[in-house]
Amino acid sequence: MNVIHGEPSFHLATPELDLFVTARGGHLAPVVFHLPGRDVSPYALAPWRPAEYPEIPPLLSLLRGDFLCLPFGGQTDGPPHGEPANSEWAPLAVAENSLHLAMDAGGRFEKILTTRTGQHAVFCEHRISNLDGDFNYGNHPVLDLSGLPAQAGRVTVSPFRWASVFPGAFSNPAAGETQALAEGARFSDLRAVPLAAGGTTDLTKYPARPGNDDLVMMVNEAATPEQPFAWSAVVLDGYVWFSLKNPADFPATMFWLSNGGRTAAPWNGRHIGRLGVEEVCSYFANGVDVSRQDLLAAEGIPTTRQFKSDEIVSLKTIQAVAAVGPDFGAVSKILPVGDEAVTLAGESGVSIKVPIDWKFLF
Repeated sequence: MNVIHGEPSFHLATPELDLFVTARGGHLAPVVFHLPGRDVSPYALAPWRPAEYPEIPPLLSLLRGDFLCLPFGGQTDGPPHGEPANSEWAPLAVAENSLHLAMDAGGRFEKILTTRTGQHAVFCEHRISNLDGDFNYGNHPVLDLSGLPAQAGRVTVSPFRWASVFPGAFSNPAAGETQALAEGARFSDLRAVPLAAGGTTDLTKYPARPGNDDLVMMVNEAATPEQPFAWSAVVLDGYVWFSLKNPADFPATMFWLSNGGRTAAPWNGRHIGRLGVEEVCSYFANGVDVSRQDLLAAEGIPTTRQFKSDEIVSLKTIQAVAAVGPDFGAVSKILPVGDEAVTLAGESGVSIKVPIDWKFLF
């Protein structure tokens, strides 16, 4: 165990990366990827320490990196984003290239993080059992782009068939919170998303719209033999972070664009340049009760999944990095190459091949 950013954390070290996972909440961060010639650390740490706010839910006091949310959002009889994002995880097994944690909290939750030789990636599996009912859920990676110039990061997702700004007020004006996007606005292009003040804005360029926090959700196209996985990608300073998933498990991607719009404690206007790239089965972040209303049924979009106590559900993602040149631009495609690599195509016309065991998702 190591105390990282004020919180006891498990440590896994390989030639490709060093990762830390908090015992409370199972938050994955930092992850230092050892790329050829440089180290990169894309995941965000909150600009406060847990000890500063012992009275708030652990989710917020230790906020960092990626964590499992089940249920996703709020709930009437439990902490925000569920027990897995707040309660204690215990180690089951630690090996040279893997870390296996577990907790029992209304169900059995297991977190298995593994690596592959020569691959700068975290292979994340959550196994859920002994759970009954319909629940929404998601992985919640938060990246730190605060060190980049305005609009220097490039943000893209795989093709989507439905997309909307959060319906209603995502930020609370009564608490001094502000948002920039038009409430509930539908869009078909990340480069032209309606603003509350009129006109549109380009969500593929970030940090942007300072002083605001916004949320959007994109529902991915179904998998095909040519495109068996869905993806999200963020190009930072000379490297790209990307995430792969099975869209049958995580039908949607949400962007939490957190750039100083929250002024109450613990935020105090200092959570800037952060980007949540959240892979979910949920109705935005409204909470489990709203997701159970199945408000997108007419669109054929699931917002919960049925869990049964006698079944084990496995939810997998791959989160990885790769070096790119200064003119690579935004990622336009990520496609499989055989069984053990993917190609990332940049909008500049340049492509790179990255070794990734993408079949892990299936």
